[in-house]
Amino acid sequence: MASATVITTPTVGNKSAGVVQDKSTLPIFQPLPYSLAQIREAIPPEFFVRNTALGLSYLARDLVIATFLWTVATYIPTVPNAVVRGVAWITYWWFQGLTLTGIWVIGHECGHGAFSPYSWVNDIIGFITHTALWTPFFSWKISHHRHHMNHASMERDEVYVPKTRSVLGLPSKEYEQEHGIDWDEYFGDTPIYTMFMLVRQQLLAFPAYLLFNVSGNPRYPKYTNHFRPSNSVLFHPSQRFAVITSNIGISAMVFAVSAASRTCGWWNVIAFYGIPWLCVTHWFIMITYLHHTDPTIPHYRGSSWSFARGAAATVDRPFLGWQGRFFLHDVAHYHVVHHFFPKMPFYHGPAATAHLRAFIGDHYKSSDENIWTALWSSYNKCQFVEDEGEVLFYRDKKGVAYVRAEDEKE
Repeated sequence: MASATVITTPTVGNKSAGVVQDKSTLPIFQPLPYSLAQIREAIPPEFFVRNTALGLSYLARDLVIATFLWTVATYIPTVPNAVVRGVAWITYWWFQGLTLTGIWVIGHECGHGAFSPYSWVNDIIGFITHTALWTPFFSWKISHHRHHMNHASMERDEVYVPKTRSVLGLPSKEYEQEHGIDWDEYFGDTPIYTMFMLVRQQLLAFPAYLLFNVSGNPRYPKYTNHFRPSNSVLFHPSQRFAVITSNIGISAMVFAVSAASRTCGWWNVIAFYGIPWLCVTHWFIMITYLHHTDPTIPHYRGSSWSFARGAAATVDRPFLGWQGRFFLHDVAHYHVVHHFFPKMPFYHGPAATAHLRAFIGDHYKSSDENIWTALWSSYNKCQFVEDEGEVLFYRDKKGVAYVRAEDEKE
């Protein structure tokens, strides 16, 4: 059985200003040599079977848990002790946030057609669950499909496309080799400022992506968003009605939340629904960011990219242990196989991953690093990629790379 790669970021020395990194000692990356058809043959066919009843049972379980937590939370305001009351609210926000994220994951399954073999079931369940969590289902479904079809392509991917040296206004590679660079002049932020920017990403990145294409494909025109049904680079004219339907759903949510705030009070809406929804945004962004952002995974240009290579450029992480497996439906634990086969139901992920990693060996990537440490590490180490080259890896705030491509100069 082939081995798999457990990601441990190589240790490299801190590079001083004016010193160019010697890459001769870095691990050398070799792209995935297998085709998608070869990999598909290694996965037993029963793992591609979609069971509508089983999917509905997971959704029902999540809805029961969410209802139970909501009901219990109605008693929190009656707790006399302020400290106990505060702890109770935090506990509610934590578990309700995880539960609602699980419901969002069910909608995500629907968007891929993995929830049911019946498209109308996927569309109804996906539209309801995602609309309730402020996601324009059909609009997002369209762009998310494009992300999967082009993942890790510098030219065509939808999200998490690395910034290049020139986009950040950094001196050229030739200048660096000749004169060196004072990296602190460009990336010398204080830890407090870095933490502020990271928190901003965690809470606002998804709405900013939907509304303003923040972190989206940098080649798209200004004002690209998920709510414009006509004359949009994101959508084909035939998809106009789907976008309008998504917009109607979000408009209904604006009306419903406004009415609830007038009837129940804005604080109750924030406490019972608003903060758990912010947790959904946080967990969703953290999960996807850590799947697609690591200094040891590649991005590709031109003909070096293939669907299978892009699918392999993701990382499985044991996100929140048992809570991630139970509440989040293994979305973080078994993401690599999902990128290879988006229509595969999540409940087949563990078994299918065993076959996948046995076949592709070291090209399968996972990391046991603490997720909070990984978030901080990736946010600081994944700063930019070079303007040239076919296979690219991130460089950090000191201009340091942690892996080099097979044909990259030392």
